[in-house]
Amino acid sequence: MSKDLKILPLTKNMLRDAIDHNTYWKDSIIPLPKSKALWIVSNDRIEDDDYCGVLGFENDKMISFIFMFPDQLRVCDKEFKKIYWMILWWVTDTYKDTVLGTYIYNEAINLTGKQVLIKSYAENVNDFYEKQPFDIIASRLRYTIFFSLDSSILIGRFSFLKYFKVLIDKTNVLVHKIVELINRGKLKKSTKELSYDYITQLDRETWEFIEPLCKDDLIHKTKDYVNWQINNLQYTQIPIVKKYPFHSLQVGNGQNIRIHNVKVILDHTLIGFLSFTVNGKEFNVKYFLVKDDKNYNICVDALIAHHTNAKTNFIFTDDSRLADTINKRFKTIFTYKVMKKALAHKAMQLEGEKHTIYNRDGHFY
Repeated sequence: MSKDLKILPLTKNMLRDAIDHNTYWKDSIIPLPKSKALWIVSNDRIEDDDYCGVLGFENDKMISFIFMFPDQLRVCDKEFKKIYWMILWWVTDTYKDTVLGTYIYNEAINLTGKQVLIKSYAENVNDFYEKQPFDIIASRLRYTIFFSLDSSILIGRFSFLKYFKVLIDKTNVLVHKIVELINRGKLKKSTKELSYDYITQLDRETWEFIEPLCKDDLIHKTKDYVNWQINNLQYTQIPIVKKYPFHSLQVGNGQNIRIHNVKVILDHTLIGFLSFTVNGKEFNVKYFLVKDDKNYNICVDALIAHHTNAKTNFIFTDDSRLADTINKRFKTIFTYKVMKKALAHKAMQLEGEKHTIYNRDGHFY
């Protein structure tokens, strides 16, 4: 490897300094959007000397990046411990067949004191993790629910469809319109008694609704933490530039990207809380909370009403009940399912698949 190779651990304090000096936002590939960096340093749960990543440089050009996120794991009712989500592990193509990837990975593990959680990982590194000191602590299905023939996501899932892209695109306009008309017809009746309150931060009523529904979450939830999670500071709209000059390794820039936080109200009573990100044609569910089972279906309808009005083509969720209910109540094209496994380093002693990881745990997009 090059003699000009540098490995740089990145603390919150260093990230704050990098924002002030525009350090990592000059090349064509950037580790994360500046808005995402600003959002990270605004989190009071993260201390100044906590690590947020490890960077690799060759002649001042970024060649590797591990994105980590400090968080609080619930140990018992009033006891929490610091852990780190490992969110991204990237090495440039030039160095993919070298020891750099393993070196920077081990550096990150050691910096965190081996207190590492991985919510999910790409299948191409499955063999690697099978040889590492990690335990599987949870398995869950990830659902992509299609309401149209979206060519980009379909080709990403099934590469052979690239030969039919033109046909898919031409057919999609009609298919999407038919599905939308069918679903709007169902929604017109089921949601007519609902009203919505759109918020950027939690008021007292909403937090009192959310708190008991999250009290047993793997990750400790407070009002300040949830307010931070649902803050639009993390996203940057780029509505005019057709081709953005930077490629970011983390999501956060887009021509139509925003988080929406919705109180679902029936007869002047709060019955549900929804939080979801719209990114172009993607609808990504972060929070779907309903207190009473009798209101579950109508809150699903409220979610689909927002998806329909946002003109998105597909919904991402790790919530099996939500996905199944959507498919039962509405017209969809098909649902793609993939098993995702969450890992914890053996040093954390969380062995056994007895844990539940919700959408809202470790969801930093």
